[in-house]
Amino acid sequence: MEDEILRCDVTDGVARLEMNRPGKLNALSDAMLAALKSKLVALGEDRSVRVIILSGVGKAFCAGHDLGEMQAGRASADKGAAYFADLFARCTEVMLMIPALPQPVIAEVHGIATAAGCQLVASCDMAVAAEGTRFGVNGVNIGLFCSTPMVALTRNIPRKAAFEMLTTGTFIDAERAQALGLVNHVVPHSDLRAHTDQLAATLAAKLSSAVRIGKQTFYQQAEMDVADAYAHAGAVMVENMLWRDTEEGISAFLDKRKPDWAD
Repeated sequence: MEDEILRCDVTDGVARLEMNRPGKLNALSDAMLAALKSKLVALGEDRSVRVIILSGVGKAFCAGHDLGEMQAGRASADKGAAYFADLFARCTEVMLMIPALPQPVIAEVHGIATAAGCQLVASCDMAVAAEGTRFGVNGVNIGLFCSTPMVALTRNIPRKAAFEMLTTGTFIDAERAQALGLVNHVVPHSDLRAHTDQLAATLAAKLSSAVRIGKQTFYQQAEMDVADAYAHAGAVMVENMLWRDTEEGISAFLDKRKPDWAD
């Protein structure tokens, strides 16, 4: 397990995924992207997994794409166009998988999260960051505008703040990231894992089917106009209200007892 590029441990319904390429700051190499895709597919199909935590081993969460691999790809036929198109398509596939998963995904971030690493944080449902963590979409500093990371970033933080990050290539700190809405919590580095684990445990204790249908509806309604969003959300609530476990949850609340959920 020590040599695996992506470690996975499941305890009490919480899956912890650890990117394990510390010498490259957990860069999203071809192998890392493949490992993330494979593991996320498997976890998404595992009904016993209620929450997923995504973290990185070593000094950083994720430094983005592997620039060495990208330079090697440039040397291939057609000036690397086919390689780059495939690379960004594979990365996009992984990013889109995260909000599509039935379980909440929490990014546990430390050190740096840059370019596609920042995109990865923005793609997760929630994020907890250690004090001192820096976030950036810095590709412009080497002549590569972070166009694909921009998609996730601009759906997390205000446009002007995102545009400044993208065009100046400057970092923001964890407190600024929290103020903008990129992360939920900022904690001392020594408390990072414990805080993330506690958040995951809180989610895992909820009715799993309710969280699953809730996450799906959350992202669906966000793409609709207000009237359509209310209509869709209302239909989902009707379905939810008719569940046996929801009836039990309401009865337990009224009776001031712990619910006896089947799920």
